[in-house]
Amino acid sequence: MHVHILGIAGTFMAGVAALAKAAGHRVTGSDQNVYPPMSTQLQALGIDLIEGFEASQLTPRPDVVVVGNVMTRGQPVIEALLESDIPQSSGPEWLSREILKGRWVLAVAGTHGKTTTASVLAWILEHAGRAPGFLIGGAPANFEASARLGRAPFFVIEADEYDSAFFDKRAKFVHYRPRTLVLNNLEFDHADIYENVAAIERQFHHLVRTVPGSGRILWNAADAHLARALAMGCWTPCEGFASGARAPAAQWTSRPAAGVTDGSSFDVLEGATVHGRVQWSLIGAHNVDNALAALAAARHAGVPVPQGIEALRSFKGVARRMQVRGEVDGVVIYDDFAHHPTAIQTTLAGLRARVDGARIIAVLEPRSQTMRMGVHRDSLAPAFAAADEVWIYAPADLGWDVQAVIAALGERGHLRRDLDALSTDLLATVRPGDHVLVMSNGSFGGLHGRLLTALQGRRAGAANA
Repeated sequence: MHVHILGIAGTFMAGVAALAKAAGHRVTGSDQNVYPPMSTQLQALGIDLIEGFEASQLTPRPDVVVVGNVMTRGQPVIEALLESDIPQSSGPEWLSREILKGRWVLAVAGTHGKTTTASVLAWILEHAGRAPGFLIGGAPANFEASARLGRAPFFVIEADEYDSAFFDKRAKFVHYRPRTLVLNNLEFDHADIYENVAAIERQFHHLVRTVPGSGRILWNAADAHLARALAMGCWTPCEGFASGARAPAAQWTSRPAAGVTDGSSFDVLEGATVHGRVQWSLIGAHNVDNALAALAAARHAGVPVPQGIEALRSFKGVARRMQVRGEVDGVVIYDDFAHHPTAIQTTLAGLRARVDGARIIAVLEPRSQTMRMGVHRDSLAPAFAAADEVWIYAPADLGWDVQAVIAALGERGHLRRDLDALSTDLLATVRPGDHVLVMSNGSFGGLHGRLLTALQGRRAGAANA
C-alpha cells in the first residue's frame, strides 16, 4: 500500500511514517520548514519527502492519504484531496486501525512529561526483554528512533490531547484504546482549540471512558484537575502516584536519598513497602513523578518494580529535555522543550538543585500557539524564579507585548526582537561557570549551535592572541 502523509515532519507524524514503513508500506510525505531530529530520521528511513503542499503530490495517486493536524482548508493539496475519491484518515485514526489493533497499548497522557515518561516506560519494558513497540514525540536516547513496531503485545504511545485533524476535532488520544493509562498532570494549554481547563478535563474524561475494566489507570494524585476528570466517571482500577508526600492518598510515593535534593536518587515506595532506590541521570521533582508513573505502569504489564528500578540506571534521557548540547570554557549550553510556565519552573528548579549557586541564564522563545496568544503572560515571570538572568526572544509577529513580563523580572529580564542580536548579546554576557538553558518547542533558529560555535571561536581567538 502507498501511504502518503501530509505534515510528515512533525514528531507524531514522523513516527507514524516510521511505523508505516516498518509495516511494509510504501511511504511518502510532504511538509515545510523541516528540521532535525525528525528530518534526519525520515532521511535515514529512506522516505521521500516533498517540500510544500502543492496538489501535484497526489500524482501518482496514493492508496491512502494520512492527514496531519497542521493541515488546513485552503492548502492546495487539501483542496485537491477533498475533490478526489482518495481514502483519507487522520494520523491517530490510521495508527489505531493499522498498528494498535490487537496490541496491549500503554498510553501516557498529560500536559507535561509525556515524552519523558513514555521513553522511560518503553525502556523499562525493553530492559525486561519485552521488546515493545512505541511511538514517542521526541528522540529517546536509548533507542535509535522515536517509533518502532516492536514485538506483540506491548505498545507504548505518547497520548496527546491536541486535535486529530481539520476534519476530526477529537483529541488524538481517544483513538488509542489503552489497557494501561498514565495521567501525568493536567493544566490549561492549547488555547487555540480549548476554551478553558474544564474543556480539557472533559477530553481526559473521554479518554478514561475508553480504558477497559480489566485495565489500569496510573494518575497523579496531587493534581486537582485530574481528580475532577476522574470524578466524571471511571470504571477502571486507579493507582495514584505523587513524589514526596504531596498526596497522602497516593499509592506510589518517593523519598529522597540522604543528602540528595535534585531528584537523581530516591527510594520508591508502594504504601509502606520500599521497592528499591533509583539512581539515574535525570533531575527534578517532575522527573521523579515520571519515574513513579512509568514503574507503576510497567508493573501492570508484568515487570516487577525492582527490575524497573534497575532499568532506570541505564536510562539515557530524551533529546531536548535538559539535553546538554555542549560545554566550552566552563559554559554549559542546554536544550529544553519547555514552553509552558509550569514546565519552565520545574525545569529551572531541577537545574538549580543540581548546580547549586552557579549562575543560570534562561533563554526563552515563546513559540507554542498558547504562548503566542499571550495566555500565560501573567504566570511567565514567576516561572523564572530560579534563574539569575532571563532573555526572551520576541519577534515582531509574536502577537502580544512582552514588556510587562520583562518589567516584572526587573534587572534580570532582557528582551530581544532579533535573533542575531540575541546571540551576540548572550555571548557578551556568559562567563565560565554559567549554565545557559535554552527553551523552545522549535529549532530556535539554531541558537544552541550559534552560541557553541561563537564560544569556540572566542576560545580560539584568545589562544592565538
